[in-house]
Amino acid sequence: MVLLVALALRLAAGWVWQSRLDGHFGFGDSDSYWALARAIAAGEPYGVGEGRAFRTPGYPLLLAPIFLLAGDEPSVMWARAESALLGTLSVVAVWWLGRALFDVRAGLVAASIAAVYPGAIAIGALVLSEAAFCPLMLLNLILWTAAWHARSGRHAAVLAGSAGLVAGAATLVRPSWLLFVPFAIVVGLAAERQRARHLGVGAMVLAGLVAAMLPWWVRNARLTGRFVPTTLQVGASLYDGLNARATGASNMAWSDEATARFLRCERASSGVTDGASASLEYRLDRQLRAESLAWARAHPGRVARLAAIKFARVWNFWPNEAAFSAWPIRLAVFLTYVPVMVLAIMGAWATIHRGWPYVLCWLPAVYFTALHMVFVSSIRYRQPPMLALIVLAAGWVVARWGRSEEGSAWCCVES
Repeated sequence: MVLLVALALRLAAGWVWQSRLDGHFGFGDSDSYWALARAIAAGEPYGVGEGRAFRTPGYPLLLAPIFLLAGDEPSVMWARAESALLGTLSVVAVWWLGRALFDVRAGLVAASIAAVYPGAIAIGALVLSEAAFCPLMLLNLILWTAAWHARSGRHAAVLAGSAGLVAGAATLVRPSWLLFVPFAIVVGLAAERQRARHLGVGAMVLAGLVAAMLPWWVRNARLTGRFVPTTLQVGASLYDGLNARATGASNMAWSDEATARFLRCERASSGVTDGASASLEYRLDRQLRAESLAWARAHPGRVARLAAIKFARVWNFWPNEAAFSAWPIRLAVFLTYVPVMVLAIMGAWATIHRGWPYVLCWLPAVYFTALHMVFVSSIRYRQPPMLALIVLAAGWVVARWGRSEEGSAWCCVES
């Protein structure tokens, strides 16, 4: 029943959102995912325009079957329906993780919250990579938790390697996940008492991640002659977050201006007149990265203020964007986000002594927060880690509920 409600809400939200857009997506990122999916389905070279390492292929690969099933110009609602299904899978993963860390009741409570949580519904209605990333991220945490609890070394190795493969798949969908595994290993070494066990399991997760990413790395090296860990959009994304006009929100027009300036210099110096070769794409990425870092070194105070602004944008009580500032939307976000967050903090505090699997539930929130205090930020970027935080919130509620029931029964016996 919970899953049917989750699917129905996401399909309805997708239909309502689509009805307002006259056949369009509503987000610029969606257009590039759609174009790449069409290229994959048609057997054409993977890329957007002349850019061959513009996006990782995970999400376009999931969208590509739509073109095989529905023709060359399918309705966008096909993609929204796929997002709804992926969002429902996230609810399943939340249930699974809640049951693994706490009990069956906690899993059911967590799934029920995730099914109706507005942020999760929105992710399940939009044509963005978060739709596919969320279930993969949660499966990464589930398998890592299972590896930690495994009794035999062989079983732990298989589960940890599988966790790494899933982490790689998640990175190929959303490149920002690439550093989570090494980040988590370092945090665990500092915080976990069973360091040898943590390092052994973490090493296998890291090996699985490398194995999953290796084909993409080889492909990029052949194209550019260089090691490209994710995409050649890191420089543009970093410039978006760190430049003289940065506000914490995304405005890729500034990166576009810097790109145009770079291309003018290239034309003047080397005679490049059109397009962008793989090597030029690589140099552009490095140039934008160098400019943003140079500006950051020259303006440390502004960088610190921007970091504070970005932190506030990620964890704001309601949407930052004017397009979503209507009071019904603000109230819906506020009245659901704040209680879940408070309960999640209580759950994190109550389980901190229980070891690594419980730390894994709140670590994505720390990781994404740190990441988006450097890059641009929005409440969009907190939605994936909120699903793991929902598990902690549900665990705390069920634990308190259980204690209350025990206390009531005790009172009855005493009387």
